[in-house]
Amino acid sequence: MGQQLRERHHEVAWCGYPEPLTELLPPGAKFLPVGPEVPPSLARAARESVGLRGPMALKFLWEGFIVPLARAMVPGVARAVEAFEPDVVVVDQQAPAGAIVARQAGAAWVTSATTSAELVDPFAGLPKVANWIAGLLQELEQAHGVAPGGMARDLRFSDQLLLAFTSKALVGEHAGFPSHWAFVGPAVDGRPEEVPFPYDALCPDVPKILVSLGTVNAEAGTRFFGQVVEALGRLPVQGIVVAPPELIGDIPPNVLVFPRVPQLALLPHIDVVVCHGGHNTVCEALAHGVPLVMAPIRDDQPIVADQVVRAGAGKRLRFGRVQSDDLARAIVALLDEPRYRERARRIQQSFRTAGGAPAAADRLEELVA
Repeated sequence: MGQQLRERHHEVAWCGYPEPLTELLPPGAKFLPVGPEVPPSLARAARESVGLRGPMALKFLWEGFIVPLARAMVPGVARAVEAFEPDVVVVDQQAPAGAIVARQAGAAWVTSATTSAELVDPFAGLPKVANWIAGLLQELEQAHGVAPGGMARDLRFSDQLLLAFTSKALVGEHAGFPSHWAFVGPAVDGRPEEVPFPYDALCPDVPKILVSLGTVNAEAGTRFFGQVVEALGRLPVQGIVVAPPELIGDIPPNVLVFPRVPQLALLPHIDVVVCHGGHNTVCEALAHGVPLVMAPIRDDQPIVADQVVRAGAGKRLRFGRVQSDDLARAIVALLDEPRYRERARRIQQSFRTAGGAPAAADRLEELVA
């Protein structure tokens, strides 16, 4: 999206902590650091939280990470906004420091919803949890002199524009989406991937299965990877597993293991993705019409996985209890039953229609015109 705006001759700046953000930015990008590094206590807490599940993971996400990260970022974001004087501030939904500073400055601000989990009121059946999160956000606002104002002024939801990088075909046609919520689909086209891959090692005559737990969860996946590799080893497929090789035991001859792959470039060769239900991996797979087997671990992953299942584009398994037999059956079902690929391609088409990064840039230009 930022690249789209730059190509349209807008001045764009990115704001955050240098690592890992600067590694992801295009050449020549203007970067405004909020500080030299993520506070060591937060970085340490994030590492120590990897094994958390269920309520404890949710408690850490909000109380141990999102809220303290926002507190730490507010001064640096305020300096960046004062120096750059933006016409609009685009705020990641889980980085509410940007919303706080924009409201303090009276600036236009837009929510960038990079996961679909919050769009469907995931805690509708858990009012105590919903009230607890709302209370944390209200305390955060009050601590910075911003008066909370309910859903219309929730730090997670701009009342001016929300860019949802998904589509209703995946999220579901829920009633009552506000008119200023723009479902623009994932912004994946044109992302540079400077990771080598031996494409000549791919077998042309067998289905290919990509297995990934994303960049954060690999260390928690030792048992899971073992079960996946065992399942793949007895199927007439080729597996491409993205994991630290030291986490994998004996590797069957039909399985390749790499610490990193150029995922977007590889997906056109893939028939099924096995993953944790992370929003990025899910949307990238569906953007290529590839159905998924998902074993969600924590955070938004169970909600995203349920959305895929309801849309008919995949199957969900239990991460902590999954066995190789379960995985093998799920992979075979997605390969043998055309309806899964048909539904995945339906979502793929909805993503294309939504427009991606150009559509998001269009909406931003309309807001500040």
